[in-house]
Amino acid sequence: MKRISTLLATLALSVGVQFSAFAETMAPDALVKGVTDDVITIVRQDKAIQSGDTRKAVELVETKVIPYFDFAHMTRLAVGKDWKQASPEQKTVLTQEFKALLVRTYSNALTQYRNQQIDFKPFKAKPEDTDVVVRTEVRQPGAKPVQIDYALDKQGDAWKVYDVMVAGVSLVTNYRDSFGQEVRTGGIDGLIKSLKDKNKQLDATVSAKK
Repeated sequence: MKRISTLLATLALSVGVQFSAFAETMAPDALVKGVTDDVITIVRQDKAIQSGDTRKAVELVETKVIPYFDFAHMTRLAVGKDWKQASPEQKTVLTQEFKALLVRTYSNALTQYRNQQIDFKPFKAKPEDTDVVVRTEVRQPGAKPVQIDYALDKQGDAWKVYDVMVAGVSLVTNYRDSFGQEVRTGGIDGLIKSLKDKNKQLDATVSAKK
C-alpha cells in the first residue's frame, strides 16, 4: 500500500499545472515534462501539504490536475464490459464518483511526496498520432526505479491523460476486477453505492486530520 501511495503521488505531481490555451498546443511529452518542475516546486514550498493537509492537497489537485484527465474515458476503462449495462444517468454518476475517488486518493498520496526524481524517456510518436504514451522512470533513495507510463489521447488541440501504467500494470483497469464483483453482487447501482461509500470514508479521514 505504501508503494502504491508513493506512485499515486508521482502521478499527481507529474501532470498538472494549467497553461491555458498554450498548453493545448504543446506536444504531450513536453506538456507532462514541462509541468513537473512547477508542481514539485509548489509541493516542496507548501509546508501544509508536506505536514499532511489533505484538504489543501485536494484543492491543488482540483485546480492543477483535473483539467488534464479524461475521467469519462478512465471510468469506461475501469468498469469494462459492464459499462454497456449502465443507463446514461448511471454513467454520469459513475464518472463523478470515480473521479472523486481518484482525486481523493491522489490528494492523500500527494502529502507523502518525499523528493522522488522523475526521469523522462525518449518520446516516440508520429506527428499524426492521436494516442500516445509518455514514458517515465521514478527514482527515490532506497528503492528500485519504477516505470510509470502515461497514456494520452488528443481531443481537438488538447491532450488528456486517460490511463497510467505502473510497472506495466494499468492503474485504471486495475479497478476492473473489484468493480466487476460489485456489479455481479448488486448491479450498477451496487457499484455506485460502493464508490459513494468509499468517498465518504475518505472524506471522513480528511475531516479527522483537520
